[in-house]
Amino acid sequence: MDQGNTTLPPTTGVNSSQNPAGLNATYLASAVLLFPTFLVGVVGNGLYLWVLGLKMRRTVTTLWFLSLVSSYLLLTLLIPFFIISLLMGLHWVFGMAMCKILNTCISVGMFSIVFHLTLISLDRYTLTHHPIWSRNHRTMSRARKLVVGIWLASFVLSTPYLAFRETRVEDGDRITCKNNYALSRDWNGAKMKDMGRRVHLAIFTVRFLLGFLLPFCTITGCYICVVMKMKEKKLAWAGKPFKVIVTTVVSFFLGWLPYHLYHGLKLSNKEVPESVMGALLVIYTFTSCFNACFTPILYLFVGEKFWQVFRTSLLTLVKAAFVDDLGSSASESSGRHGTEVENTK
Repeated sequence: MDQGNTTLPPTTGVNSSQNPAGLNATYLASAVLLFPTFLVGVVGNGLYLWVLGLKMRRTVTTLWFLSLVSSYLLLTLLIPFFIISLLMGLHWVFGMAMCKILNTCISVGMFSIVFHLTLISLDRYTLTHHPIWSRNHRTMSRARKLVVGIWLASFVLSTPYLAFRETRVEDGDRITCKNNYALSRDWNGAKMKDMGRRVHLAIFTVRFLLGFLLPFCTITGCYICVVMKMKEKKLAWAGKPFKVIVTTVVSFFLGWLPYHLYHGLKLSNKEVPESVMGALLVIYTFTSCFNACFTPILYLFVGEKFWQVFRTSLLTLVKAAFVDDLGSSASESSGRHGTEVENTK
């Protein structure tokens, strides 16, 4: 199995010359499920970008979500490569350059999503606990700089793929796309394997801490503080913006937990059955893709009854989902000085 950190399925286990009828049933089922997921994701994320970018007044909140949905769309657009890889028996046919670029884009998308969620959670915290500071410092210019910083940081943390990701011919004609952490063609040398394992461990640790554990702790802490503040002031804290963020955070961490679990098991000293690793690989591939495609659509259903969703226009639903009543609730806790100021362009 592949030892690289990637959302793309590793290209091992099935010969590229295998007849499609003989493909592993799990791979085939995953490809079938990913196809409608891709279609729904492109339409859903595209519509959200259109509404947030062109049909709504530009505020700090809408800017956060405009950039967040862009991250989801980036991952959604990569799904066809997953499907092709699965249908070809996990045989890599896109070349060395695409091997590096695609996996870098996957990593950028993952980091940017979790960083956006963390930023939005910190924003909710400052609105409720430091409303006057927010009124004076929560500006569009600062928000744009933070968004740019998130994308730059995501790219920097993803650059190892540009250095380590390589294609390799195995079993005569089967091509794999793997991480070569030792940067050596001596893939099977004991010294190179040991060096590669240490580099792999360092990269996995950084990705797990910055891309999962620390953001999870930060986001959880922020919302605990928000809830306590709202209860302390006896204010309604379950506004739609709050529900949207909680839904987004829960779906993200459930979607990416199998990813980190898979790569953590790859680094463990315990022998894990190949069947278990294969099943977990398919699970994390599907859950991460599903998360990127369907999370924005969940916004429409937050706080709305099922039939109301179908009776209400898309634009109205999106605007309702992003009405900043959480900020308004926070302002009640500090009087006229706690009013949130949204600077427009």
